[in-house]
This record gives sequence, structure tokens and C-alpha cells, in this order.
Amino acid sequence: MSIESNPEILGGKPVIKGTRISVELILELVQAGYSVDEILKEYPHLKRDALLDVLRFVRRVHESVKYEKVKALEA
Repeated sequence: MSIESNPEILGGKPVIKGTRISVELILELVQAGYSVDEILKEYPHLKRDALLDVLRFVRRVHESVKYEKVKALEA
């Protein structure tokens, strides 16, 4: 897995292993319309495989959420 959480790095936020690039930042870039290549251009020390691993993980998490239950919690 290319994600790690360490209280010594960004207060324990999940980051791409071996970097200080948070998973949250990657998601913000994707939401803003950045492609994988554009993200890698902005962060040249980031490995393509690590970035793709994070995106696959986030997709699996997203697909596993039961949004009906989340909406019920909001009510």
C-alpha cells in the first residue's frame, strides 16, 4: 500500500508513503480536473505507481460506502 499515516508527518493525515503529499491534496487536485500526468508534472518526485495505487484505493473506498446510510445520518 502506498498510503501511510504517521503522527510525525502532517499531524497523522494519510499521505503517499515516503512523501508529505496528503491523500486529501491528491483528491483536491483530481476534483479540480488535474490528470495523472498533470499531478506528476506538479510533483515530479511522486512515483506514478504510488499515485495510481492511491487513486485505486480511494475508488474502492468510494464504491464501498452505502450513501443511503450516510443520508439517513444527516436527517
